[in-house]
Amino acid sequence: MDEEFKRRIHKIKKMNESIKRRTKIYSALGNLDDRGTARALGSLQRAPSPGKKIQKIGFILFLSPEPFTTVAGVPMIIAGKYLNKVYNGSTIADIGHETKNFTRSVSDIKDKMR
Repeated sequence: MDEEFKRRIHKIKKMNESIKRRTKIYSALGNLDDRGTARALGSLQRAPSPGKKIQKIGFILFLSPEPFTTVAGVPMIIAGKYLNKVYNGSTIADIGHETKNFTRSVSDIKDKMR
């Protein structure tokens, strides 16, 4: 039983070290001065959400008075809702927040096991 706890604690320590390395890498990526890299990271920080855009266009078409646009608007609304469920629009900031939350929970578990 004692060895089981030691193995779990060792596993948690390894995960904690991995999280710390990832956090350092992400923060170092944000400080790069290269223009192309900064542009690419900027686009990651402002991840597009095509589902919401398609949904908005669908509602606009649905509410317009012409008969063709009403028929075209409904499938666009449905497609937008589907894309919102499927498309992952997470940004680097979201990843950082989730990593911090995970780090906190791992350290809480480690403190409770002591």
